[in-house]
Amino acid sequence: MRTEFPGFRLGKVLATSFTATLTERQGDPVERIRMPCRLVDWLAVSGLAVDSCTAAELDLARELRESIHAAATAGALQEALPEGAVRIINDRSVQGRAAAVLTAEGERRWRLGSPSRVEDALSVIAADAIGILAGERDGKLALCASPTCRAAFFDTSQSRSRKWCDMNTCGNRQKKARFNANQRRNAD
Repeated sequence: MRTEFPGFRLGKVLATSFTATLTERQGDPVERIRMPCRLVDWLAVSGLAVDSCTAAELDLARELRESIHAAATAGALQEALPEGAVRIINDRSVQGRAAAVLTAEGERRWRLGSPSRVEDALSVIAADAIGILAGERDGKLALCASPTCRAAFFDTSQSRSRKWCDMNTCGNRQKKARFNANQRRNAD
């Protein structure tokens, strides 16, 4: 199940969805959280609503995002996790005061210590990244096969053989390019 929000790709996995707020990392990067209000929007759609965000908090969020991406990329390539990235993920995890709560429907939700603390929301994202990187979740880290994207994503498909971070964007682009190349080849 995917949540749609213009400009964002939100999947089931909070940490890797957060890294997708910077897309086309190997091409012309597209920043999806250019200003603090966009981070507030992304957090709200992700179930981590905060009242506001400062420029300094946006910088902390971007630093966490890039640390998660670096660690997830290393994990997907089965390389050692970068020390600096691990330190930042751990720091963000312990700086928040969020708590998991159970809803009447039996779902897990996060209650932030205060709706004005972006740090609480970032701690939830960092904790999710820790669970993935530590191998506590069923799935595997992978990198998007698109040469311009190379986003890290968490593959929970049954075969663990997904190639694209998102079939509607990168996968579709690659299928279209392959189709156009075949059309040109057949025309010649």
